[in-house]
Amino acid sequence: MSSSDQARSNRFDTMRLVFAIAVMVAHIFMLSDLPGSRPYQQMSGIFAELSIRGFFILSGGLVYASWLRSRSVGQYAAKRVRRLYPVYSAIVIACAIAALIFAPEARADLGAVGKYLLANLVFLNFLHPDLPGVFEGNRFSEVNGALWTIKIEVMFYIAVPILVWMMGLFGRFKFALLVLIYIAAEVWRAGFGHIGAEQNSGLLIQLSRQLPGQMSFFVAGIFMWEFRALMREKWWMFSLAGLTLTSASFLPYGEPLCAAGWAALIGGIAFSPGPELNAARFGDFSYGIYSAHFPIIQLVIALGLFQVTPFGAAAIAVIATFIIAVFCWNFVEKPFLARSNWYRRQSG
Repeated sequence: MSSSDQARSNRFDTMRLVFAIAVMVAHIFMLSDLPGSRPYQQMSGIFAELSIRGFFILSGGLVYASWLRSRSVGQYAAKRVRRLYPVYSAIVIACAIAALIFAPEARADLGAVGKYLLANLVFLNFLHPDLPGVFEGNRFSEVNGALWTIKIEVMFYIAVPILVWMMGLFGRFKFALLVLIYIAAEVWRAGFGHIGAEQNSGLLIQLSRQLPGQMSFFVAGIFMWEFRALMREKWWMFSLAGLTLTSASFLPYGEPLCAAGWAALIGGIAFSPGPELNAARFGDFSYGIYSAHFPIIQLVIALGLFQVTPFGAAAIAVIATFIIAVFCWNFVEKPFLARSNWYRRQSG
């Protein structure tokens, strides 16, 4: 095993797959909104929120490591674009094409379709999340409401070179800088969230969820990567501390503990001894699952299948999502990756 492969000896890929599936399950409950499903929506929503935060933590570690392995800003940027944009743009364009084929309203309003494409292809999904005549009878009309996190991922990517430069300026106090960013992010999220709740402002609540409100999870991921050797050695201590802090984050005023606790728990599990559980052996399907599941669930709902057979409709949505994810990996994601890429080498 090469030194690069040893550094990747963890369970991050398995966790990403679990997180993507958790978000998909939560959206099945939320979007279908079947009678009696509200408790399941709430429970699955908690796991989905943790999963999204888990994605941000893993991105903090893996994207930071990608920067450290890159020889230049250009190489780093090219790796990030090849990893993120092909499937993202393919899903956005495919939804627009499907709307033009099957929705007369879309063909009658090409300007709105163009706005949808323009906004979504540059990650500004919130500006134009809908397509004319598409999912208008569903509980939510957004074509792909899961894509809001991709915008944050892109902003993380842009922030990394600046963050590493600042860490260099701080020298041996670089971790103090990360702690300050962590605190500032928590203040941002708690502050705007509290004011938004008091004023019943959806805009302020959404603003609390954007950057820099998510930076605490990203820098927690950087901490996890920097201290991965210690986590391998003391994995049980990090797991126990992480579980304690993550649980405490659900108590009143405890949310600022979530990023630190969740990162410690993720790291403890990822670096603990035992089978590696290589979920990327046949391909990295987690990104495809995350990117494609929302419009697929919306389509199954629009066809009325959840009213006929809820379990059957959920199964159809899950199976269709996995099929699309496998297709995207083999014919969209993988061809754009460099031959030396970890995931490409793992899947042959």
